[in-house]
Amino acid sequence: MLQDIESYLACPHCGRELALGGGTLRCPDGHSFDLAKQGYVSLLAGDAHTGTGDTADMVAARSDFLAAGHYRPIAEALAAAAAAVRPDGLVADLGAGTGYYLAHVLDALPARPGAALDISKFALRRAARAHPRIGAVVCDAWRPLPLRDASAGLMLNVFAPRNGSEIRRVLRPGGTLLLVSPTPRHLRELVGALGLLSVDEDKQRRIEEKLGPHLTPGVRQEVEFRMRLSAADVRTVVAMGPSAWHTNPARLDAALAGLADPVEVTASVTVAAYS
Repeated sequence: MLQDIESYLACPHCGRELALGGGTLRCPDGHSFDLAKQGYVSLLAGDAHTGTGDTADMVAARSDFLAAGHYRPIAEALAAAAAAVRPDGLVADLGAGTGYYLAHVLDALPARPGAALDISKFALRRAARAHPRIGAVVCDAWRPLPLRDASAGLMLNVFAPRNGSEIRRVLRPGGTLLLVSPTPRHLRELVGALGLLSVDEDKQRRIEEKLGPHLTPGVRQEVEFRMRLSAADVRTVVAMGPSAWHTNPARLDAALAGLADPVEVTASVTVAAYS
């Protein structure tokens, strides 16, 4: 709930502290932000932002796919890595989506509050209900985050945009970023067959180049496993990710008809720590 993360929030206009009262967050300079009835709050500075959030259809697809447990090994690996860190302060998930991964991490970290940060209000409607200790906040990953300096002991970033300078500002001294990114083997059986977006072979190098000025890489592990997906599952995994913006429905239907049902698909990610 937002009460759990109130003391960590900062006004997106002036950077001062925010206090919750009567369903509104207010700062001493008079800026105010009303809580949505679904439990999240928008702390975007005005209507302008730099990205496009996931649509309601994309979020629904992701929620269905995750609820089916297909990516549960990723969530479990992330939760285990978080438990090993044993962070103080806030757990902030940048690009939290529906809150699925943050909820798993909070289960492994009793009493720690969690901030689900995302630009999609459709995702945050679900994140606000994903765990009793999650507070859901609409914000832009590429602008100053509405969190106080050195407020988070742990930050998560799972298949999401990453702003190295803001992550560094928000992390406490000694804090950790746990970053989950796909390897080039991720969903490889579907990429060519369905014409999906592929993962750059140099993705890990590019991540470290962008984060390098702000964070130091630490322990990294690969999590790879096989999924047995029905045709409906395959359609869902396409609909929930970035390929949803580029896929022609008719062509997808034709390509799906050429796949086995069910089909064996590789899930392959890296879970990397930075400090």
